This record gives sequence, structure tokens and C-alpha cells, in this order.
Amino acid sequence: MALALAALGVVYGDIGTSPLYAVKECFHGPHAIPLLPVNIMGVLSLIVWSLTIVVSVKYVMFVLRADNKGEGGVFALLALLHTAVEGKSKARYAVVIFLGIFGAALLYGDGIITPAISVLSAMEGLSVATDALTPFIIPGTCLVLITLFMMQRHGTEKIGKVFGPIMILWFSTLAILGLVAIADNPVILAAVNPYYAVRFFMENHLHGMVVLGSVVLCITGGEALYADMGHFGRVPIRLSWYCMVLPSLLLNYFGQGALLLTDPTKSFNPFYGLVPGFLLYPMVALSTMATVIASQAMISGVFSLTQQAVQMGFCPRIRIVNTSAHTKGQIYLPGVNRAMMVACLGLVLAFKSSSGLAAAYGIAVTIDMTITSIFFFFVMSLLWRWSAWRTVPLVALFLLFDLSFLGSNLLKILDGGWFTLTVAAVIMTCLLTWRDGKKGLGKQFASIGLPINLFLESLVALDRPIRIPGTAVFMSVSSTGTPITLLHHYKHIKVLHEQVILLSITSTEMPFVPEASRLEVTSLGHGFFRLIARYGFMQTPNVPEILSLARAHGLDIDLSSTTYFLGRETLLTGGPTKMAAWRKSLFAYMSRNAWNATTFFGIPPGRVVELGSQVEL
Repeated sequence: MALALAALGVVYGDIGTSPLYAVKECFHGPHAIPLLPVNIMGVLSLIVWSLTIVVSVKYVMFVLRADNKGEGGVFALLALLHTAVEGKSKARYAVVIFLGIFGAALLYGDGIITPAISVLSAMEGLSVATDALTPFIIPGTCLVLITLFMMQRHGTEKIGKVFGPIMILWFSTLAILGLVAIADNPVILAAVNPYYAVRFFMENHLHGMVVLGSVVLCITGGEALYADMGHFGRVPIRLSWYCMVLPSLLLNYFGQGALLLTDPTKSFNPFYGLVPGFLLYPMVALSTMATVIASQAMISGVFSLTQQAVQMGFCPRIRIVNTSAHTKGQIYLPGVNRAMMVACLGLVLAFKSSSGLAAAYGIAVTIDMTITSIFFFFVMSLLWRWSAWRTVPLVALFLLFDLSFLGSNLLKILDGGWFTLTVAAVIMTCLLTWRDGKKGLGKQFASIGLPINLFLESLVALDRPIRIPGTAVFMSVSSTGTPITLLHHYKHIKVLHEQVILLSITSTEMPFVPEASRLEVTSLGHGFFRLIARYGFMQTPNVPEILSLARAHGLDIDLSSTTYFLGRETLLTGGPTKMAAWRKSLFAYMSRNAWNATTFFGIPPGRVVELGSQVEL
């Protein structure tokens, strides 16, 4: 029950604030449908069945079962499927990698739009109270967003404790407001019949498909159910959904429909139309708090996604600050936070209303839902070994909804959907460029490297270098060859420490690797040891921690007298790597601006020696 309460504040903030704008976008704005009873009943029927099939059945009942050691999300799915498809079919492997990276890139666009549209839609309640406050909506939204992003440096552990109770108040208020309106016009409950959804399309044809792009706003945040599974577990998430979130959302949506049947003039903002006049200002305040919570959850999700991208080799090193000594996943990324704040403020100033942002919002959600359905098919067929008669009908049902929503949102690309696609294209290009550049750089290092056994043989048979007291740690990308930094160091200095450690840090396809199985130590003889440290894609490596673990394997390491040798490469773009020249230049730029390895790996800066080299990519 405690986890279910906490899940209300983190998992359901996004989907829980959708009533602020979902119904409004269907009946008010550039693509509004006429306010006829048949259309009101049709839209409500579409909302009911979208919440039922897409969220209740697809995500809560089935997709939550596809976890990677308890973790969810697009990168967790990608890591889960990586081994299953690699080496079996190049085409299938390429499709899975492409879809995974594209889905992750879209989540960045979603993370930028969610705070902007959520807070803006809450502040628009001021114009319902009085037109005199309309000029204050955009400045007030910007002020709330700036405050929200400035608070990120303190972490969410303290303020997270009040998220659950606030969301209980929010969902309870949604339910009560809806019940009051339903009592005045209970005929709206007939919209549970899917006949009204079918009739809606028969009456409106192509216009009905356009409106479907607004209906999809009621299920935004469905991906958060899966992405946040590792924090709470599937049972608390399901308990919160079925017992609190789903009933409250349905009652509020039905209430808005009943209000529109009774008073069509409230179509410009049916959510606030449910609120009695004397409660309007308190409701604006509660809505703003709820949207801040929804935005906080999305921002934290982007931080976690970026950390996973760094560990999986799709993103350069970025400064990661752990804001809690006790809770895993409580991280703060200053650079990402600043970029998101600027982008959110730019969106508010450019689009100026939640209606303007609605088109940009829907397309990211629908593409991600489609990718999740495809990945889930691979999980069922390749990992769970389900037969075709079980997997195909189920995924076909999911894709029927996903592709319908996606098709309707593609019609609105020019209205704002272009923004999300542009953001996703830029981020995806950077992620793929970094992955391919690292792979090309690894091949170049391998071509100029030397097998460790040959290096050691040359030391014993020919050189017999001077050995000085202490331990030297050479960071190495390769877990088999001789580090380039060691070759350069020995070439120029002709001296080695008594104990030499070749340290390689690798990322696994699990979210977390326990300490007991994190480190592999191999003695190479002559005072040389190879350490291979394995970290999960949701963990940040720490070199002093690794060396402390090495003591349990018999290594005598004095951290206060250990010297760390790191390489600093200057990349030249005229090499043989098969990448376009502009991508090589982009990779070189990203490499120059990556967070320094010393700080990222937690190495004491006063004990680091950096050796420079030029590499043709």
C-alpha cells in the first residue's frame, strides 16, 4: 500500500493531469468537432475504450510482465532483446536497435513538452475565473517552470514524500467533480457502449480521425507505467491504477461529457467548467501542483534515460550528481536540466497555449506506444516462446489502437508535430553517431595495439625495466589487449610500478550488477593484473570502489599511493572509419565536450596522469 501511494505521485502524474486538456482539444480549437450529442457520446466512448485497451490491458496487464530484472522502459527492453536478436538475423537486429534508439529519442521530446503543456493548461484556469488574469498566464507558467527546474539540484527524495498525498487529493477531486456532473445528466454513462465510437467515425469520416489525435491525450503517460516499474514493482502500480486512478479518470471524463451535453458553451475549458466558482482559484492551485508533480516525474525519467544511454554506449559521459545517499535512481544532470528548461520556456513562448502544444505532444506518445507493441511481440515470441496463435491476435489488437492514434497524429505534423520529430531526429543522430564513432575508435585502437602477452614477454626477455614502489592503474577500453596509455607511458618513461592494474569497465544488459559478481580479477604475472568491472545500465561506475573490491581478491592496493593513467585522444577525421565526414566531425565535437573521465569515474584528481595521443578516425 505504501508503494502504491508513492506510485500515485510518480507514475500517474502525467496521465492523471490529462483531463485538463484532453476533452477540451476535441471540441475547442482548430480541429474541433461540432458540439452535437452524437459527437460528445462518441468522444467519451473513444476515451473509455482507449483507457481500457491501451492502458488497462496492454500496459498494466501485459507489458508490465516484460521486465529486465525488475526494470522497465525502452532501454531496458532494448537490453533485454539485444542478446535474443544479435547474431540470428542482421535485419531484425538492425530494426530492434533502430526502434529502441528512436523510441528513446522521442521520450526526450516528450520530456520537454510534458512540463510545458501540463503547467500551461493548469494556469489557463485563471482565464476561466476572469479575463483580467489572461495576460498573467504565460508569465506565471514561465515562473513555475523556472522554479521547477531550479529545484532539481536538491533531488526529489524530500519533496517526493508529499507527492502521494497531493495526488490522492487530486484524484479524489477529479472523481467528486465528475460524479456531481454525472448526477445532473446520467445519460452520458451510455457512452461505455462501443457503438457510439463506431458511429462517431461513420458520422465524421476523416474529421473523426483528426479528432482521434486529440483523444490520444487521455492516455499520455502510459509509457511511464512501464518505465517506472523498477521503482515500485508491478503489483503496487496495478493496485494504484485499478483502485484509484482509472475510476477517478473515468468519472471525470464522464462528468465533462455530461457538462457539455447540458451546457455546450463550456467547451472552451470543460475541466474548469466542472468547478464551482468559489473553488476555482483553489482548483487552479491544486492543478498547478499536480502538473508540477507530473513534470517532475518526466524530468526524472529523462535523467534516468540519459544515464542508461551513457552506460550502454549511446551517449558521451555527462556529469551525474547523486542527490541521495540511500535511494538508488535519485540523480541530477545539470547540463540536461538546463537544456530542458530552455526548451520548455521556448515552447511556452512560441506556442502560447496548451492547444498549440497538443499536436506536438501526441505524435511522440503514439510512436512510442507502437514501438512498445513491436518490442513486446519480440519478447513474447523470442524470450517467452509463445506460439503465434497467442501472440499475433494480442499484438494485432494493440497495434490497431496504436496505429490508429499514430495515423491521426501524422495529420497534425504541420500544427506542431514537426517539433517532436525534429527533436527526436537530432537526438537520434547524436546517439547513433556516438555509438558508431566509439566502435570505429575501438577498431583503430585495436589496430595499433599490442597483445598483452607479447608486451609482457618483451619486458622479461629484453627490456627488464626499473620497477618503482606503488600501484599504477591504466584504464583500458579493451579487456584483452594492452592499453595505449601503457604503451605510451613505457615508451617514454621506461619505468613501471611494482603493481600494474589494467582496468576495463563494461556495461551489462542488466540494470544492476551486485557487488559479489561485479569484479573479475586475472593475474597476468610479473606484477600485472587485469580487472574487468561490470556495471548495470542504471549504475554509475566508481574506480575507487572497484579497487576496494579488488582487495577481497587478494590485491594489496593502497589507494592513497595509487597513480591513475588516463588517455586523452585528439581525433582527426581523415581516417579509414566508414562514417560520413560530418558525422566524424560531430563525434569529435561530442568527444571534446564529454564530461572528464576523472570526475565521472570518481577518481581522485590529484593522482591522475593524462597521456595525449592523436587518432585518425
